[in-house]
Amino acid sequence: MRRASISLLSRLTRQHNKALTPLLSRNYISDTASFSSSSLHSPGNHLKHCTKTNGLIVKPRQFQANPSPNIDTLVEEKAQISSRQRKIKEKYELEEAFESAQTAEEMLQAFKEMEASFDEKELGFAALKIGLKLDQEGEDPEKTLSFATRALKVLDKVDNKPSLLLAMTLQLMGSANYSLKRFNDSLGYLNRANRILGRLGEEGSDNLEDMKAVLHAVQLELANVKTAIGRREEALENLRKCLEIKEMTLEKDSKELGVANRELAEAYVAVLNFKEALPFGLKALDIHRSGLGNNSVEVARDRRLLGVIYTGLEEHQKALEQNELSQKVLKNWGLSSDLLHAEIDASNMQIALGRYDEAINTLKGIVQQTEKDSETRALVFISMSKALSNQEKFADSKKCLEIACGILEKKESVSPVEVAEAYSEIAMQYENMNELETAISLLKRTLSLLEKLPQEQHSEGSVSARVGWLLLLTGKVPQAIPYLENAAERLKESFGSKHFGVGYIYNNLGAAYLELDRPQSAAQMFAVAKDIMDVALGPQHADAIEACQNLSKAYGAMGSYALAIEFQQRAIDAWESHGRSAQDELIEARRILEQLKTKARGTSTNQLPTRALPLPHSSPSGRSLQPDVPLNRK
Repeated sequence: MRRASISLLSRLTRQHNKALTPLLSRNYISDTASFSSSSLHSPGNHLKHCTKTNGLIVKPRQFQANPSPNIDTLVEEKAQISSRQRKIKEKYELEEAFESAQTAEEMLQAFKEMEASFDEKELGFAALKIGLKLDQEGEDPEKTLSFATRALKVLDKVDNKPSLLLAMTLQLMGSANYSLKRFNDSLGYLNRANRILGRLGEEGSDNLEDMKAVLHAVQLELANVKTAIGRREEALENLRKCLEIKEMTLEKDSKELGVANRELAEAYVAVLNFKEALPFGLKALDIHRSGLGNNSVEVARDRRLLGVIYTGLEEHQKALEQNELSQKVLKNWGLSSDLLHAEIDASNMQIALGRYDEAINTLKGIVQQTEKDSETRALVFISMSKALSNQEKFADSKKCLEIACGILEKKESVSPVEVAEAYSEIAMQYENMNELETAISLLKRTLSLLEKLPQEQHSEGSVSARVGWLLLLTGKVPQAIPYLENAAERLKESFGSKHFGVGYIYNNLGAAYLELDRPQSAAQMFAVAKDIMDVALGPQHADAIEACQNLSKAYGAMGSYALAIEFQQRAIDAWESHGRSAQDELIEARRILEQLKTKARGTSTNQLPTRALPLPHSSPSGRSLQPDVPLNRK
């Protein structure tokens, strides 16, 4: 459930027991009207019936010692009562017209007529109901926001303690602001709604099922907003909470629960965390097979996703098996578009298995089914190029890439994310053919697309890191540093400061500073890299050991041989734990240690620093290395 529903609002407002002013007093004269006892769903029966008549019921006339009957006076009072009753009846009819409205346009018209007869406090719940309706249609977020704001002003004044209706209103504010790309505002409202729901849960809400529905809407919207601003690791936590709520509320073999598992798996795939994605993909398949059978579309989609996951895990035979099973179902259902993409996936799996001729034949069949300037056709030529490159047919491979780029250039404004992904893949193929300048040019073009898309911050970081690394390889060290710094910031914001990818970037920054003969800066970067890799990968991991050796090298370049020897010895100890599989690395590490000892004997240690350099308080670009909530991804 993406948004809190109108039906839920109606149910909640019937249960609410706050003493708000109702849209109209139902019991204004107990025996003079036969109006329905149901109130407007927006405040519904959640509003207390009036226990006071506010002077509408005429008190019995008191006998006077010297009565002076005046017929005119009695007639005037009777007329006055009828006038009041008439106004109340008009308000009731306006309310009924609003309640019976089916479309947003009808609701807006009824609300407009009500504004002349009801005060703002009385209109609050009707404004919330319209806001929810507009949000569901998603056509006018500005108008949605205006009604949500009116509702919030009423509920904020009335509900002095947490309420489900207030949480619903805040969720609506968050949704409208998200649609308007006001992500910080959206996050503020959604976080407040989440806090209120947390307090309600602690206090033991009477409406537990309703609270779960609103909590799901809030968590899903939080995931959307965090994804939009590049905080994907945090978004995954919100998506996991969404799934937990669905597991508590849905049947075990529910199709919707299967889809929720698949969507979470897809979210992990989007950040290349295939290991975490696998169990959710398998769970989705199990649920859909049990409830829908092996020949269902949902099962086909689950299998196609599992093919992608197994490819990411480099279990290519398993990937191909899932893909082939998926294709059979897609063919049966006549889903040609899904089938084409599944066939392209299969060709890439064949390439990964070294079956190049088979892959080329598959792709030749697919290209005949694609439109001339379609993105799908571009993807076919990219895969074809990969197969040809592996056969060392580089001229043909480049020709395929040129065709793909020609198609993609026309699609940049229409599908920037898809084009950026394709450019990145093409650049990688140029790297493999040692066409580094062409690869750098394409990656810079990719960055120009991604920089305009805040939700692709993680991709921007990855591409920026690749540009920096390639610039280092081509000897353009000063140019590489800004790209590496930008990559570190983007990936920290997306995945947290201890993500292993951030460690690799700092390792490259250290190499860049060492190349520029700035060993102190290099040592700082290598120290950060080692710290991250020790946490993310473990100190015995080959890349963590390499970072330790790089730190030793930087201290050696500074002439700080005591520290250089200390870290080189740590590297040797770590390599020894690998046994015979790391024999060559161990021999080289010992050789370097002896060199350091030789140099140390010829240097006065009194002039050398004896403590490791502290980690920098800020990153190379001046921003904190530690985000507010560091997240570790292993």
